[in-house]
Amino acid sequence: MLLVIDAGNTNTIFALFDGHKQMGLWRMSTNVQRTCDEYAVFLKPLMVQTGVNPAVVTDAIIGSVVPDLNFNLIKLCRDYFSCDPLLVGSPEVETGIKIDIDRPEELGADRLINAVASVAKYKTPILIIDFGTATTFDVIDSDGTYCGGAIAPGINLSLRALHMAAAKLPSVAVERPPQVIAKGTVSAIQSGIFWGYVGLIEGLLSRIKQEFGAPMTVVATGGLALLFTDSITEIDHLDDDLTLSGLALIFERNKRVNADYPLKAVTTA
Repeated sequence: MLLVIDAGNTNTIFALFDGHKQMGLWRMSTNVQRTCDEYAVFLKPLMVQTGVNPAVVTDAIIGSVVPDLNFNLIKLCRDYFSCDPLLVGSPEVETGIKIDIDRPEELGADRLINAVASVAKYKTPILIIDFGTATTFDVIDSDGTYCGGAIAPGINLSLRALHMAAAKLPSVAVERPPQVIAKGTVSAIQSGIFWGYVGLIEGLLSRIKQEFGAPMTVVATGGLALLFTDSITEIDHLDDDLTLSGLALIFERNKRVNADYPLKAVTTA
């Protein structure tokens, strides 16, 4: 089976794939201080608890936007699952997608992986909105080429900044308030954050579509996507597993196109 690791700024997600079928999913908060042994203590018992023998893992792929995590995630795969992982972004890993931006090397692994999955699953052109630590907008043209996008602060990041900068404003949970005009401080913050964010999303969606000049399939993903899909009518698809399925697809592509598979391992130096 394939171990897929999606290392984000807020959470690190581990999933098992048997072909295209997802067999398990586990998540933990991202912490650059964690060792490979700590990952193993977390992950292997959870596999057993859900009826999966860790020994069935034969391959691994990592998509990471936190470079400081990579050493221990690679070591986890080598020491505890006896396999050399592919690391998206390494020169030897082919994604199968063209990139048309000024500095392709600066494109985050998560945005690239989402693009790969979207092209495989949805009709192009595509606009991907990823509701994560940052909220990203990524454009794929009709030929399946990644064309660029936009990055905005994530909603939780905005909430934390507001709480830290304003002494009398409490920290509140993100949720959709019943009305825009609030009667209290907590509900006022929720209204401003939620409906303000809806306005941000809708505004960028409109401007991107206008600038692109053609109809687009809009795909939402990320931890907070579900919260907004009912309020933003322009979203066509909600895809919680976009990044994980993209990683599995990249692994399969590399397995097929490399006759000398297993591939050259990434280094940890």
